[in-house]
Formats: sequence, C-alpha cells, structure tokens
Amino acid sequence: MVLLQEFDAKEWVKTRSSLDGEATFLTWNGYIYSFVPNEPKKRLFKILGMSASRCIADGEGGWKFTSRELTYYLDPNSGKILHKWDNPWTGETLTVAHVANNPVQGNFKGIFPAKVESEITTFVFDLFPNYPNPLAEDARFVDYSPNPIYQAAELFKLTVPTAELLNPELVSVSQVILSWDRIGPWLAWMKMGNRPGNMIYSATGSKLKSWTELPQLLQDEIKTRIPLYKDAPKSQLDVEDMTSWIYFQQNFDAYLAGERFPLPAPEA
Repeated sequence: MVLLQEFDAKEWVKTRSSLDGEATFLTWNGYIYSFVPNEPKKRLFKILGMSASRCIADGEGGWKFTSRELTYYLDPNSGKILHKWDNPWTGETLTVAHVANNPVQGNFKGIFPAKVESEITTFVFDLFPNYPNPLAEDARFVDYSPNPIYQAAELFKLTVPTAELLNPELVSVSQVILSWDRIGPWLAWMKMGNRPGNMIYSATGSKLKSWTELPQLLQDEIKTRIPLYKDAPKSQLDVEDMTSWIYFQQNFDAYLAGERFPLPAPEA
C-alpha cells in the first residue's frame, strides 16, 4: 500500500544532502534524445554528471542549500567526452559547451510530501520552469537561442530506505536512487535557431559521500581541470544562480574560439 506522507524539511535535507553541513555528492548518467515532429528519434548524447551540495541550518527551522553541478555530453556509442559535435541537421561542426553551473542554490523549509511504500520512500518533484530567455534579446544569439521564453519540464524522483530516512541517529541518508527525466529546448551551443523540436533526457543516479567515489571520467576532469568541483561552497554565494544559458552567454567568445569546456575552474 502506498501512502502519501508529509515530512519535515529535515528529512528532505537528509535525503538530498546532510544535516551536519558536510558536502555530499549526487551523480547521474543516461541519454539525450531528439524529439522532432514527424522525425524518428535520434540518440544524440550519453550524459554523465554530478552535483556537490551542502545544506546549512538557518536557525529558524529551514536550511540554506548551495551546490555546484556538472553535466558532460558524451559520444552515445563510445562514451568519450565530446569537444566537437557534428550537427546532423545543419552539417556544422560545433564546440560542445558542457554544463558547469556554479552555484545552484535555494532554501528548504516547511513540509515535503513523499510516497511511502513500506520499506521505501519516494520524494517526487515535477518542475516546469518558464521564464524569459536571457539570450533572446541579444542579436549575437539569433542563430543559437532566439525564443523569448525558456520553457522545460524537469521530473525528479528520489527514492530512499524508509528506515534510514526516519532514523534520528543518521545525519544523511546514504542509499539514494535518483531518477531524472527532462523535456527541454535545443541547447544554445547546438546552434539550432528556431528549428522545431525538443530534447528528452532520461537519467538515473545515486548519492555519494566524496568526489573520489565519482565515475573515473568525472574524477579525472576534477583533478586536472576543474578542482573547484571537489567541494560545495562553504556557504551560500551572494550571486545569481548559474544556468547553461547564462554560462553560454558569459563564455560566448571562448565558445567561438573553440576552447575546451568546461573552462578551467581552480579551487576557491
């Protein structure tokens, strides 16, 4: 029998991160497919990503969340990092701008409903971001991302052992199964303009204690190019949340120059 039960923010923090202010990590992998009217799907990329996060109690029953996240676009067959991509619709060879969002932040408070089914509990978050596209009013990006509104669907499920979730002696749930599905527009770096179609993401993942438990590809990138992602920020940063669209906008010259993404990020 499945019951919908309400949990305090504390239980959600134990799931997503940790109550003791220590950094925890999520990793995910899956595929991205094209979804174009009257066309068969194309498996465009394999994806591999991670998030380094931290939650800090605010003293009022809530929690300040801060994180950094990466997602790499890989060859769908070999699994190797793509630095250049041959667009099958336009024939252009383009620089690949991998996701490097620093920071991604928020605040957790109040009640978090979840589905409880005996030994497992699942938090479900169906999000539908809809906001002005930061690239739309800049003539430089008319061939990249001209639509005035950014619209997507982000469907998350995090499943945990109920016993771990309710154990008052645990500051963090160790066994977390992540499911992430997404419907979103063409990525700006794909230079698809206003061509009809969307991208469908299908990924799963898990929670880790350390960046040294991440898949080897991510460990190698962090060690050699982006050591900033060894840790989450120590506290919330007083800056705007980073998105792939803003990152592309800020680093457009590097993209045009064919530099390797993510751009180097030394430790803070």
